[in-house]
Amino acid sequence: MKHAFASLVLAAGLAAPSIAGAADPAVGYDRFAIDAPHRAGKIAASLWYPVGTKTYIGSVGESRMFEGARAYVGATIADGRYPLVLLSHGSGGNMDGLAWLSSRLAASGALALAVNHPGSTTGDSSPRRSVDLKSRAADLTTALDWLMADSALAPHVDPDLISVLGFSLGGATALNLIGLQYDKDLYRRYCEDLGEQAADCVFFAKGGVDFASLPDGFVAEMRDSRIGTAVAIDPALTFTATQESIAAADTPVLLLSLGTTHLWPAVDVSENGSDLAARLPGATHVSVAPAHHFTFLPVCKDGAREMLAQDNDDPICDDPENVDRAAAHQDIADEIIAYLKL
Repeated sequence: MKHAFASLVLAAGLAAPSIAGAADPAVGYDRFAIDAPHRAGKIAASLWYPVGTKTYIGSVGESRMFEGARAYVGATIADGRYPLVLLSHGSGGNMDGLAWLSSRLAASGALALAVNHPGSTTGDSSPRRSVDLKSRAADLTTALDWLMADSALAPHVDPDLISVLGFSLGGATALNLIGLQYDKDLYRRYCEDLGEQAADCVFFAKGGVDFASLPDGFVAEMRDSRIGTAVAIDPALTFTATQESIAAADTPVLLLSLGTTHLWPAVDVSENGSDLAARLPGATHVSVAPAHHFTFLPVCKDGAREMLAQDNDDPICDDPENVDRAAAHQDIADEIIAYLKL
């Protein structure tokens, strides 16, 4: 971690199986390894869904730091076709760190397909590779290609109801997939102007990123016409979106801000920041408050704050005064579920 732009979860996975009981989760979960020609190897993916035949219950995303979300692991999908939501984690995060949201989407009748983005995921988070936005977007289009080609899974997808959702750097990925493009020179100037106030620039600079020579992948056009709706939660890089791509965007998008005061410049889409909320056609802007950027991360276990303090790490378990992170998660999920009409 060690950087404020991380938005990450620690080692995530499946906790020990448990027997189904009164608190059955009513959702299923499975993992896959997907061939990705644009990557050096396969990418990890997860799928959450309304459960059919039940198996055993596991806790997904649980670690010594964070609570997980319960699901029937490897169960069948309930009969029917469902809306599909593609999910992109933030810098340093991972697909199972989104379990609290993916599980709620599945419980509301959607499929939730997430990936781990190589080079900007937990345990493999490189500043140099994180600015390769083209590869991040390609991870999701590749996962969508795979899903739609799978003879067992594809029949459960409603191809007319495909959305993309992302948090932080994942929010930039989501916007990239509906047509927004980013400008190298705008980002260089943004980093020069804000300096230490821009947590994203600070993180990238620590990895030796040269803002005067960003990779071509930073500016790639990655629109996927199969995606009909987008949700961007505290999206990064909106200062650097080109006006031409903003004006041309015609996909409905929910911009969801975490908090209304003291927003990080990197993710502020209001008139006090990039003003993307007013500039992007078809955008709906809502805020969940009180909250801040780290409120989106999983609910922390007792003792997590002390562990972070001992390691001199970012205070990712701290929230604004009187904030119940679990309750804020429900508010965030309610906004998204209502917008997507699940």
